[in-house]
Amino acid sequence: MKKSNRKYYRTIFLGVAAMATLIWAAVDQFGIPWEEMLDLLLVSVLMIAAVIVSAAACFGVFLLLRRLLVNRRE
Repeated sequence: MKKSNRKYYRTIFLGVAAMATLIWAAVDQFGIPWEEMLDLLLVSVLMIAAVIVSAAACFGVFLLLRRLLVNRRE
């Protein structure tokens, strides 16, 4: 395996481990219920999906406008 691939996988692993540690600390140290943490996770995933969908819609409108303007010039 290439050195760059090892660094990539190590970074992904360390990021996931850090997030798991933060969630554990929030539940254990501050007494936040697991159900509330799962609700926050669900809302975060839905917001990320909304941003991705809106970006895709903007990109589609951009491509449509570009295609219309290029066809108009010819």
